Amino acid sequence: MGIFDRLRGDQIKIHIVIKGRIGDEWKDIDTYLRVPAGTTVAKLLDAAAVAQIPLREAIASSPHLADTMMLNGERCPVAENADRALADGDEVYLLAPIAGG
Repeated sequence: MGIFDRLRGDQIKIHIVIKGRIGDEWKDIDTYLRVPAGTTVAKLLDAAAVAQIPLREAIASSPHLADTMMLNGERCPVAENADRALADGDEVYLLAPIAGG
């Protein structure tokens, strides 16, 4: 194990995907973010903002996304899961609907 592996040992990598029309813009974001181990869903929103990943902005522009956010393929409403700790390799996915119905 190298020095960089030890320095990152207390971090986890989260996959963030944001796709669709959010507010007035089309978003197509597929990126990874390293955060401290123990980061919760609520803290991920803060960390993403610092990293200039518009996760919080997307939810603010399209409030229904707070209820339809997906975590590892399962619905994960932000308010109900704010204190849920994330794990290395977790995927957070926001998919804005393309058309209403």
